[in-house]
Amino acid sequence: MSRSLRRGSIAAIAAIAIASLSSCAASTTPDTLQIKPDNAAATLGTNLRLNNIVLVTGVGTSGDYTGPANVVVNISNTAGTPAELQSITVGSATATFADAAGAPQSSIVVPPGGSVVLGGQGNPSASFSSASVHIGGFATATFAFKDGQKVDAQAGVSPDSGENGRGLYKGFGPTPTPTPAAAPTKAATPSAGATATGTPTAPATPSAGATTAGAPVAGATATATAPAAH
Repeated sequence: MSRSLRRGSIAAIAAIAIASLSSCAASTTPDTLQIKPDNAAATLGTNLRLNNIVLVTGVGTSGDYTGPANVVVNISNTAGTPAELQSITVGSATATFADAAGAPQSSIVVPPGGSVVLGGQGNPSASFSSASVHIGGFATATFAFKDGQKVDAQAGVSPDSGENGRGLYKGFGPTPTPTPAAAPTKAATPSAGATATGTPTAPATPSAGATTAGAPVAGATATATAPAAH
C-alpha cells in the first residue's frame, strides 16, 4: 500500500472516531435531550440554592386544578449573612408564610451557612389559598428575596397521597377545612292562649241569664203551668 493510501485510511478512521465521540457526548447532555428533573431546583448567585421545589395539592386532586396548595422546598444559604425570602408567587397567587407553630410570618429567614425546609410537620410553611395548576405537570413559581434576587423555577405539581397513601408527599398537602354541622332547628313553642292543632277546646261556660238549649235557666218561668189545687 502506498503512503498516500495509508495516510488517507488513517485520516478516515480518525474522522469516524471523532464523529462517534461527538455524537455520544451530544446524546448524553440534558440540554440536548431536554430532560427535566423530577423535582425542580434553582440557583441564585453563588450562595443560594433551592432544591426539590414542589407544589402539593389536596388529597384526590387531579387534572386542571384551582384551590389550596402548599410549597415544598429546601433553601440553602452558603453566604456569611442571612437571606430573607419575601414572596413566592404562582401566576397571580401569592403564598402566605407561617412558622413551625402556625403563626403568620411576613418572610422566611435562611441563616448564614444553613438551610430551611418549607413544608411538612415541624417546619415553616408557604401556602396558597388558591392557585391554578395542572396536577402532574409543572407550574412557574417565582421566589423573591429581600436583596432583590429573584428566580423562576418550574415546580412539579403533585397531590397529597392521603392518610392511606404511600406517595412521597403524604401529609404535605393543605389540610381540608372542616365544614361546621348545621345547628338543629328549635321547635316553636305555642304562645299562651293559642290552641294546639288537634287539642279539644274546653267548653265555654254560659253567662248568667243565658238559656242553654234544652235546660231551664234559674229564675225563669217554665212554659208548662202546674194545675191549681182544689
